[in-house]
Amino acid sequence: MTASEARPGALSLDTLLSPHRATVMGILNITPDSFSDGGRFVDPQIAIGHATRMIADGADIIDIGAESTRPYGGMQPVTEEIERQRLQPVLGAVVALGRPVSIDTMKAAILDWALRQGAAIANDVWGLQRDPDMAHVVADHGVPAVVMHNRDKADPAIDIVDDMLRYFERTLAIADKAGIRREQLVIDPGIGFGKTPEQSVIAVAQLSRLKCFGLPILIGLSRKRFIASIVPSEPTQRLGGSIAGHLLAVQEGAAIVRTHDVYETVQALRVAEAIAKARTGSAT
Repeated sequence: MTASEARPGALSLDTLLSPHRATVMGILNITPDSFSDGGRFVDPQIAIGHATRMIADGADIIDIGAESTRPYGGMQPVTEEIERQRLQPVLGAVVALGRPVSIDTMKAAILDWALRQGAAIANDVWGLQRDPDMAHVVADHGVPAVVMHNRDKADPAIDIVDDMLRYFERTLAIADKAGIRREQLVIDPGIGFGKTPEQSVIAVAQLSRLKCFGLPILIGLSRKRFIASIVPSEPTQRLGGSIAGHLLAVQEGAAIVRTHDVYETVQALRVAEAIAKARTGSAT
């Protein structure tokens, strides 16, 4: 089996995506320091219960993170051992719930371990550009991978969309060299990561420019700080802004929505889809 061939049983990205509706990814943070819900789901049984609820509420994918990747202040890097210890009592039980599980990690070794435990999707907030082994792990397993735009710090002077385009060109070159199949990649503009609040707004507004890569787009602006720059609010008070941003992003071409608030997001998406369908029907 070559690196570009899927491992038998590997999930195909095509099975996750629908031409008729957005795919919903529910966020499960099992960390003490995540920006919006840090500490709520550290207890394994509470975490598993939350995953169960998100699936009942309509989540198509469960995204598990065991190390905070919060894009501003207070992030505490953890060792590979600690990250695995956090995942160990949760991952298998969530996989057993029957929805594809993605692993939000910056470490290739953790990704490899998690995929061997039944996880089905890689989610790399550094777009294969930080850990040199990440692309090889993705290729070896043949799994779908979300590759996110990121920067070490925000630079308000740059054209953020141009920066994203150049970044993803580098990511795709790395993926090609490693033997990752293009049809297994999803790009994520990384709202809030290495961006000013204004640049995050621009990234959503110009999301359609990323269609040039011919790849599905994931949008994850749930509870992000840029919402508070428009309407002052704490993370748990940003549901309205999150839904507004997600609906507009889907209109701009996003195929996957990553959210903390699954029930409300699914409801908003389905209502918007029903209205759009009725509008199209009445126009024909």
